[in-house]
Amino acid sequence: MNAAARPLPAASQHWDAGRYAANAGFVPALGHSVAELLAPQADERILDLGCGDGVLTERLAQSGAQVIGVDASPELVAAARARGVEAHVVDGHALAFDSAFDAVFSNAALHWMRRPEEVLRGVRRALRPGGRFVAEMGGHGNVATITTALRAAIRLHGEADPAFAWYFPTADAYAGLLQRHGFRVDSIALLPRPTPLPTGMAGWLRTFADPWLAGIAAERHAAILETATELMAPALRDDAGAWTADYARLRFHATAL
Repeated sequence: MNAAARPLPAASQHWDAGRYAANAGFVPALGHSVAELLAPQADERILDLGCGDGVLTERLAQSGAQVIGVDASPELVAAARARGVEAHVVDGHALAFDSAFDAVFSNAALHWMRRPEEVLRGVRRALRPGGRFVAEMGGHGNVATITTALRAAIRLHGEADPAFAWYFPTADAYAGLLQRHGFRVDSIALLPRPTPLPTGMAGWLRTFADPWLAGIAAERHAAILETATELMAPALRDDAGAWTADYARLRFHATAL
């Protein structure tokens, strides 16, 4: 079907904290290197933007820093609070902090925020001059095989081509955005990172595919995902049946001017 792209509803991703921990526990586990890039210090105030279930937020707080987490998902914020993390339900496009933090940290969240100009305005406003913005997100080419298979499967089942669900910029494009919003880019790089999936592609799709299926009747979801899985299997499933996602991460360290 060559119909116009199907728009995404404003809130098309639904999170379940238990499912996230089971199927995507690798996300905070693989975020340790970007946490080390942040190098949190005792007595700093740090904002964890898109804190999820608080696993990395809790680790940052072990430095002695005062860390506050924000996330758009009430379910994940509740899970973070259950860990003892101070966390609040906040849309990352509408940060209301003013010169309140020494650093803003984000892991695997910025690509869900598809209006980056609004995000960066809020981050810059939240930081004191000289404050750090350190993050890792999906970059250009992230999960390209998965998204291509999803789009093909959706169209094969007669549904309209969906709008792209995430924001995966190139390093040059995002560096330009940072500079235009009052940051000095200290480092930025696109890093290929093939990522084994502990619960296979089925677990990954159950956790992350909601935006692609928004607006499609629920009874059609299983067949679409089965077709998508068949399409991507030759590239992402090995002879033993193990799945690896074709991740590419954009990691950066920037300083507020």
